[in-house]
Amino acid sequence: MRMTLARVCVGCVTLAVLAGAPMTDAAQQGAAAGEWRSYGGDTGSTKYSPLAQITSENVGDLAVAWRWESADGRFDLDNLRAYYPALQIGNDTSNVSINGLKGTPLMVGDTLYLTTALSQVAAIDAATGETRWVHDPQSYAAGIPIMVLGFSSRGLAYWTDGEAARIIWATGDAMLHAVDAATGEPVQEFGDDGSVDLMRGIRRARRDPPPINYSVTSPPVVCNDVVIVGSAVSDQPRFKESPTGYVRGFDARTGELRWTFHTIPLPGEVGYDTWQDGSASYTGNANVWTMMSADPDLGYAYLPVGNATNDHYGGHRPGTNLFANSLVCVECATGERVWHFQLVHHDLWDYDPPAAPNLVDITVDGRAIKAVAQVTKQAFTFVFDRVTGEPVWPIDERAVPSSDVPGEWTSPTQPFPTAPPPYDRQGVTEADLIDFTPELRADAIEILQDYVHGPIFTPPSLIGTGPGDTRGTIELPGYTGGANWNGAAFDPQTGLLYVPSTTRPIIPALVELGPDRSNLRYSRGRMRPPGGPDGLPLFKGPYGRITAIDLNRGDIAWQRANGIGSPAIRDHERLRGVDLPLLGSGRDFLLLTRTLLLSGQQTPGADGAWVLAARDKATGELLAEIPLPGRAIGAPMSYEAGGKQFIALTVLGARGGPPELVALALP
Repeated sequence: MRMTLARVCVGCVTLAVLAGAPMTDAAQQGAAAGEWRSYGGDTGSTKYSPLAQITSENVGDLAVAWRWESADGRFDLDNLRAYYPALQIGNDTSNVSINGLKGTPLMVGDTLYLTTALSQVAAIDAATGETRWVHDPQSYAAGIPIMVLGFSSRGLAYWTDGEAARIIWATGDAMLHAVDAATGEPVQEFGDDGSVDLMRGIRRARRDPPPINYSVTSPPVVCNDVVIVGSAVSDQPRFKESPTGYVRGFDARTGELRWTFHTIPLPGEVGYDTWQDGSASYTGNANVWTMMSADPDLGYAYLPVGNATNDHYGGHRPGTNLFANSLVCVECATGERVWHFQLVHHDLWDYDPPAAPNLVDITVDGRAIKAVAQVTKQAFTFVFDRVTGEPVWPIDERAVPSSDVPGEWTSPTQPFPTAPPPYDRQGVTEADLIDFTPELRADAIEILQDYVHGPIFTPPSLIGTGPGDTRGTIELPGYTGGANWNGAAFDPQTGLLYVPSTTRPIIPALVELGPDRSNLRYSRGRMRPPGGPDGLPLFKGPYGRITAIDLNRGDIAWQRANGIGSPAIRDHERLRGVDLPLLGSGRDFLLLTRTLLLSGQQTPGADGAWVLAARDKATGELLAEIPLPGRAIGAPMSYEAGGKQFIALTVLGARGGPPELVALALP
């Protein structure tokens, strides 16, 4: 079966869209004027800068220009825990960490703006790294968010009307704040003295008693004076009644709520009938935990909606479960749905869309298309006309295996794009097993027999201990991807989409907690990868890669491992004397410039140092590895200050110190 656009009132919605849509490129052309005003460089999430002072000839000369220590470093964490009792409740208090400095800074004028793990915001001189101001909303006082991430923040937003300029961000305790970009002072006319409580209007969200069960880690997206905000909700609740992941739009001037999009529909709304047995009334999640994108010229925002409660068991929510696991296009001004496409029906794999959709202008078979590309954990790239929602290439509905878990409901089919091809491994066969030596392959084949395995979308299974029982289902890609929140980068010059991905299988353990601890029949237990021979991976590499996809043609231009790989594999005693290829590891953070593809690698380079890798955009050839003081933990960006091009990214601190923002430049 071929999938087409999911929408209602074709004549009312689509024809109105086509008649009123200006065909301009502002949302996807990359950062402008040497600045970086949105998380992805622009609201189309291209991660592209047209700056070209740093080239393939001189990129190897890059050096650290300045380092900025996270403002969280001023805290004594033991004293913080002692002073705020809420920090002593819930998650392991070791999660009171400041290492979640995962944001990408914005650059406007001559100033960088960055959020810290504890949701502070700092303004930093872009040329020197000197702190201009820090605003501390003290969100940590409410306690540790229930998410397993602990404290983490990935970015903020900038808004201006040409006179006033504001920094807007959401925090770990689910507050939306606005401060003056010049001073860091709260904007009094925004909400209540500069803040809006995001828990208002969200069913089952709470701060008290702690731990917090509803928070925000990703930046809002601003579209035509509307601040659009998602949320983070625990993927591992013990009860089916979890907070709802509604997406909301707020007035950028006043903080007033403009609209709410019900990601789990209310009675009478489109999609309500996809939740059988009244399950929409109690099911939660279906939240946008990652970044969003927007096209201000069209007036549309693109929402990658996550999975519903619970990640790997859905017997309590029979049906396909709209709008969970969907890409939804809404009007920025009203929140009205324009079109949607469900990427996974009744998710059992935690295969929610993990990254901002990339807004891309492409030419396919001679036809210019304003498109949107959504990369996924399952290694698919779904590409749609972003005006109408029509797939650029056909999407097949294919039969998939059914679950044998008691009480489970399984969708008989799942959507498979016919183009572009997958960019990472999908499903499990013997051909995927480690094969560095014949002996290792033989051992891997024997190990594989203990597990349920098969094509992608093979459902989770119960883990048994008796004769003939299996040790569970191997999920490949695992729930961390494939792609993840690192997202993809798009080059408007060439039409190439660059996707970092990892080959990381997982065994989704289902456990019975019992009626005294949970009203879910099964919940997610401890997750682990399948063990291979003598501690080696069960599957062959590469374990991390970068894929360049030609979106004008719908095929792969090139694919390369993203590094030499883990020393634990390369130096293993069973691989002594074996000539190994590049193995790759982890999932890099990407930045595109006019001349280069840059990536913050997740494993050390050949000399053991953490590096920013520079590659030829056309071929993927490694050009240089620039040493960093620590492992990259946020996506790099580029800007110009004082006539000089800089590249900045966040890294872990050296020798256990606070994480840092590091700026690189030519001498």
